[in-house]
Amino acid sequence: MPSTNGTNAVQKSSSWGAIPVSDVASRTFNPIRDILTRPVRPLASPKCTKELLSLSIGDPTVFGNFKAHPVVAKAVEEAVASYRFNGYPPSVGHTHVREAIANKYTHPDAPLTTNDVVMTSGCSGAVEMAISVLCGTGKNILLPRPGFCLYNTIAGSHNIEARLYNLVAEKNWEADIEHMESLIDENTGAILINNPSNPCGSNYTKAHLRAILAVCERHKVPLISDEIYADMVFGGQTFTSTAWLTATVPILTLSGLAKQWLVPGWRIGWILIHDRANAFEQVRQGLVALSTLINGPCALVQAAIPKIFAEVPDTYLPELNRQLETNARILETEINSIPGLNVITPQGAMYVMVKIDLDAFADITSDADFCHKLKWEESVEILPGECFSYPGTVRLVITPPHDILRAASARIAAFCQRHRK
Repeated sequence: MPSTNGTNAVQKSSSWGAIPVSDVASRTFNPIRDILTRPVRPLASPKCTKELLSLSIGDPTVFGNFKAHPVVAKAVEEAVASYRFNGYPPSVGHTHVREAIANKYTHPDAPLTTNDVVMTSGCSGAVEMAISVLCGTGKNILLPRPGFCLYNTIAGSHNIEARLYNLVAEKNWEADIEHMESLIDENTGAILINNPSNPCGSNYTKAHLRAILAVCERHKVPLISDEIYADMVFGGQTFTSTAWLTATVPILTLSGLAKQWLVPGWRIGWILIHDRANAFEQVRQGLVALSTLINGPCALVQAAIPKIFAEVPDTYLPELNRQLETNARILETEINSIPGLNVITPQGAMYVMVKIDLDAFADITSDADFCHKLKWEESVEILPGECFSYPGTVRLVITPPHDILRAASARIAAFCQRHRK
């Protein structure tokens, strides 16, 4: 029993000390957000006073040249004006919205119903829910290298071991199937792929997707297929959803409004559950449980989805892809003209990956060093490959206007010229 006379009472400090954070918080680190918010470390060389040109973050709305279709804005306006979506939605999402998504993405070889759709807070939220429902402490997950850094961030935060399988640049960033398979053991909870790819801008063929599915089938490991850039491919390319190619491998397909409809700030995503072998019964229950952590994403934006899907004209996406490809080719041509840099030709999405020949430069020691000095000396912001677990490269976003792409390329050329051997 505690003492009533104070002789054994806990000593109380007169001042506050440092309060420790949780293990989850201490394990959580997003390298892209760290780079973008960290002040540039001063260098001996003169600091550039020009306006910052940012080709770093995959937000197509930054410069105003890519705008959502008017129907998209009108759909939200109508949802607001209706006063019908001011309350809490079901945690898995409004039924009519999930029905609209199922109807849009159903396929003869991968049918979907309303119950196969779970709404999330952006595709990032879908990634976290998918990883969380399939993997726990002691489990591992196979992730692409190079790959979107959020996958590693989420795995690390949840104390899940991330095992990185190699993508082969010389084969349009196809997965090294032999290496992927060598990483699997009895504790592997899932394999994750991202197609089309951030950061690579690649688009997988049916044959390659089937090879990945064959690995899943042999080892009975479910697949997470991040398809936030679905259908965003360039001329001569055809997008194939992984779920269309199997009747047995259970797949969680992830997507959202952010990229194709140019509204990343709206934070609406979804998970499509493909499970014709009925292996995901417990996973379905788990996804419902996880959805209650936030009690569903924004009801107003959810409510806009049926109108967006029904009324945005069929000409919209081909035109968007044409503009993205034009931008990609401008950047590819400009950067490839700079000795020491080599663009791996993108096939879709919103990015180009550039290999750096460090031997061509006198005082550039790494991709991170390249990006740091470039930002200081030329006020151009790009991301180092180390963010994507792929040193020796940099990633550039293709969405800025043509004049900014060319101006940034000219600054990069001047920078490379100064530092070349």
